[in-house]
Amino acid sequence: MRKIEIAPSVLSLDYSIFEKQCADLNQSLANYLHFDVMDGHFVPNLTFGPDILKGFRKACPDMILDVHLMVDDPDMFIEPFVSSGADLITFHYEACTSHDEIKKILEKIHSYGIKAGLVIKPKTDAQVLFDFLDQCDLILIMSVEPGFGGQKFMESSLDKVKILRERIDAYNLPCLIEIDGGINDETAVLAKKAGVDVLVAGSYVFKGDIQKQVERLLK
Repeated sequence: MRKIEIAPSVLSLDYSIFEKQCADLNQSLANYLHFDVMDGHFVPNLTFGPDILKGFRKACPDMILDVHLMVDDPDMFIEPFVSSGADLITFHYEACTSHDEIKKILEKIHSYGIKAGLVIKPKTDAQVLFDFLDQCDLILIMSVEPGFGGQKFMESSLDKVKILRERIDAYNLPCLIEIDGGINDETAVLAKKAGVDVLVAGSYVFKGDIQKQVERLLK
């Protein structure tokens, strides 16, 4: 049986009570912390830079900092976020123009001694990832359009999870599958049945009792 991990998304954290919510995260059963980086070009929104990640590294020293780059030029962002404490960096397949570019960026991330992975948007076929699964530590499936929190879960994303689960298991690859968007106690059950390893949850976790909400997702 696969171990399920929860990755609370700090896009939904209440920054007016930053210290309290980080303390609650540290006492929860969540081992990952999901950090969305948006450049205002690849998606129509702006979020966090590397200095904010440094704050989370200090506030949540034992959590795996999972950085999701939603940017036009992922290569440019790697070193600053590695230096700020990232443990895992994922970037979008759609941001790249060739297979060679994707492979070079994956290699670059790995060269810093951290984990690397790819992300696809809801309209991108899962099969485009097949050539990269042996080089990825994690694949992130977007179950909403990237850019904003609080969107409704797209059930079509589950078909992609199933396709990737089958492929990863067939080749016995150590690549995890993560899903992000519209995750709550109901959609989490569907995602886990489809074969997900890591559940990213923002609004669901931070708009309630953080520790209890994480526990509910793990049930």
